[in-house]
Amino acid sequence: MPGVNVVLADNSKGTSTDFDGNFILEGISKGSEIVVSYIGFKSQTFIIANGDDLTIYLEEDTNALEEVVVIGYGSQKKKEVTGAVATVDASTLEEFKPVKVEQALQGTVSGVNVTTQSGAPGAGLDIRIRGVATNGQNAPLVIIDGYVGELGLLNPNDIETITVLKDAQAAIYGSIGANGVVLITTKRGRKNMKPTVTYNTYYGIQERTRELSLLNATEYALLLNEAYVNGGGAAPYPNVTGFGVGTDWQGATFDTAPIMNHDMSLTGGTEKVTYALSASHLDQEGIVGGDKSGFLRNTARLALNVDVTDKLKASTNVIYTYFTRKTLNENGLGSVLFNALNAPPTLSTHDDDGAYTLVPSTTGLGTEVINPLAQIANTYNDYNFKKLNGNFGLDYQPIEGLTITGRIGFNTSNSESKTFAPEISYGGKVFDNTRSSVTQGAVNDNSYTFDFFASYEKTIAEDHNFSVTLGNTVFKEWGNGLYATGFDVPNNSWAYADISLATGVSESITNSSYVYDERRLSYFGRLQYNYQGKYLFSAMYRRDASTKFGPNNRVGYFPSMTAGWVISEEDFLSNASNINMLKIRASYGRLGNDQIANNAYVGILGGEATYIFDDVLVNGTATGLLSNPDLKWEESEKIDVGVDLNMFDNKLSIVADYFIDNRKDLLLSNMPVSGIVGIGAPGASAPTVNAGSVENKGFEFAVNYRGALSENFSYSVAYNATFLKNKVTEVNNSTGYTEGGAFGVGQPAPSRMEVGLPIGYFYGYQTDGIFQNQDEVDAHPSQTALGAAAAPGDIRYVDVNGDGVLDEDDRTNIGDPIPDATMGLNIQLNYKNFDFTMYGFASIGNDMVRNYERTLSDVNRMNYVLNRWTGEGTSNTVPRVTTAATANNVFSNYFVEDASYFRLQNVQLGYSLTSIKGIDKIRVYVAANNLFTLTEYRGFDPGASSGAPIGGGIDYGFYPIPRTYMLGLNVKL
Repeated sequence: MPGVNVVLADNSKGTSTDFDGNFILEGISKGSEIVVSYIGFKSQTFIIANGDDLTIYLEEDTNALEEVVVIGYGSQKKKEVTGAVATVDASTLEEFKPVKVEQALQGTVSGVNVTTQSGAPGAGLDIRIRGVATNGQNAPLVIIDGYVGELGLLNPNDIETITVLKDAQAAIYGSIGANGVVLITTKRGRKNMKPTVTYNTYYGIQERTRELSLLNATEYALLLNEAYVNGGGAAPYPNVTGFGVGTDWQGATFDTAPIMNHDMSLTGGTEKVTYALSASHLDQEGIVGGDKSGFLRNTARLALNVDVTDKLKASTNVIYTYFTRKTLNENGLGSVLFNALNAPPTLSTHDDDGAYTLVPSTTGLGTEVINPLAQIANTYNDYNFKKLNGNFGLDYQPIEGLTITGRIGFNTSNSESKTFAPEISYGGKVFDNTRSSVTQGAVNDNSYTFDFFASYEKTIAEDHNFSVTLGNTVFKEWGNGLYATGFDVPNNSWAYADISLATGVSESITNSSYVYDERRLSYFGRLQYNYQGKYLFSAMYRRDASTKFGPNNRVGYFPSMTAGWVISEEDFLSNASNINMLKIRASYGRLGNDQIANNAYVGILGGEATYIFDDVLVNGTATGLLSNPDLKWEESEKIDVGVDLNMFDNKLSIVADYFIDNRKDLLLSNMPVSGIVGIGAPGASAPTVNAGSVENKGFEFAVNYRGALSENFSYSVAYNATFLKNKVTEVNNSTGYTEGGAFGVGQPAPSRMEVGLPIGYFYGYQTDGIFQNQDEVDAHPSQTALGAAAAPGDIRYVDVNGDGVLDEDDRTNIGDPIPDATMGLNIQLNYKNFDFTMYGFASIGNDMVRNYERTLSDVNRMNYVLNRWTGEGTSNTVPRVTTAATANNVFSNYFVEDASYFRLQNVQLGYSLTSIKGIDKIRVYVAANNLFTLTEYRGFDPGASSGAPIGGGIDYGFYPIPRTYMLGLNVKL
């Protein structure tokens, strides 16, 4: 058995067993005592009588093998957990090699979906637990060793376990638990553990995973000739010979990029003290933009536990994080990849003088499309971030069964940003800049959490087991931000881009600042009871008072209950030898979501106004958002029914849940109020009120099987799936809906939240093929109201309401960005010293809007337009090309695609060496992340999203997740 700790009783010397279970301790005197220990087995002590070899047999510790799960303000045996709780351990993180911790949850935990906002280095990720439940913030609460923290800043190698609370089990966190809770337990030393040094490193090469199929220069020129002729004009390229394939703008924009990571830790412990120290360095460059896109992160951590006395224990865990990030214009109209996809292939990247070629500013090319290489060269964005966070705690046990805990967790961070916009002309484009400027920002954020609670465990008459927790939490967050812009930067250079050196000013206000100070006071209690380990019950109650909400709704109450029945403990299943554990459980509770904007309930002078003083117009401020003293948190009513089953000596485990989450009191704007109060002024708006509701319900399950084909070959296969149905049940504002997102230029918002439909569904026109001839056009209702009269070869739209007219009233549900199902498949194989892992993820039923194509006549296009309509019967899917006015570019399901996909997220093959003197283990591995994606979606990444609940499934040219090939090394001393 590898990894067993063998140490002298006085901790003066020790080692660990190698892969074959062997160990060597030299220089040991006769009569010395050695202690042999391993998790899940009883510790044993031996006295050395002579120098002969020892053969040691470890005895399983039944109590230790009962896995303990963190559930918030305490822990519980997994067998006794009555809520929907899932755990990811350190081994998964080690196999996954994520840059950010969130990535390790994708495909490994049922009910959890992780989407990327961008594949750029350091870009954010969004976690959704059991669907999108609000039009506001859907991110779960993250608790790191007991205090509120930030998941994306952690070094993944510092984490011992990730526990996800998905149902009413999270009610212990009250007004901050409605989106689910992610509990992080970091690594610590163990008692009587010899000092152990680990070093992990990898180096990788990143590349793009796919190239979109665009027209080459000859195809582009021929198609443009056809469009101009169809529009009644002359062909712009009468001679297309010699064009060839032209410029590959994608190839010129993308490049390979390195990624490198180093991680080192020291852990150990004596009978009274345990410790863990670690440090890491990550350096990732981007596959777009070269040195203009990158992410560098350094972390350091110290964890210390001390048994001050037999009854008093102290602990601390402090983490320092520093990172820098450089970014480009991503995922929007005019982004770098948007320009790379739309720039004509007939243009070269540089002109004869070596300068970047200008994309002409014409009607056919618009004023947004520019040379993407010139855009990269003139982009300067820097962001620096420093954070110190951690906690200090004391545990006191005055009597048997009673533990009193006091701890304080803290976060303090400072960030600085700088953006330089040089004086530049792109040839009459919206990105032209006549004055250089530099914008700098400085932000300070702080928070602390103080917890004081007591837990008491008692067994009565051997069968009745009670556990009671009562406590109080105080949370405060405060901070400030300051932004300023200076103009006329010396030498029009990044080297001089600093406000202190800028010499110009602006007539308008370019500086801004903010401060905030929010507090929350909470009281909570939990009662847990079980009878003979068979009948389980838990009740939780929390009272929260928060300054984020109006004076009329400062306090909220959040009760919940869970129950379970361990059927396998009943006598009638005592002879079922194949069933190790069978448990049914149910939970019900109410939770809150306080993740709203600060000061949202008060009226603020955030509007714009122009005043006349002494016959001179003066810019000033006016009333902005109107106040609402009744504003309160969103409330979630969660119901869950689940089954846990372990069979065949615990080789097979099955977890299944049916859940319903009713979220009410969502915050909505655009409420009907009188215009007398001034809501029509610039920057002014109606008050925000609690007036929306959303329901998520579904089914999830996870199956895991572990087995061995021989003494040398073992394996495990895990599969999980989540099926989800999302529906809006209330939108009580003046319009009956709220909208978001953007499509094209000047078109209505394409995404809505409306009763009876999924949140963020796509709202547009339904198509019905292509008009093949004039008779079909004449027989169909007029489409003139959509922008132009129809002609053969144009898209035919459906008269949804049947009134004989095609207009905006015929818009309808044409797609849904929320997947119907998500699935994960994970395989692990071990043969002697070889190990192999594979992680896959699938998303089924999610739609995405293709919005990276600029709908102008002269931009480049994807090659599916080669299958366009050119005459009756030639195509019923792709319309004709023409420079004449048409309604073919209004938002319709023509631009909505099925973005279902399967992604092989990680493949890794490793080999371990364990027979090296002085070294416990060396492991060498090769790995590939994001190896391939199977999808029919035409864009770069079918799994990307801006993260917005309304408008999140719109693709402006998402920066794709790179494919990464890695070579790594793990060393343990």
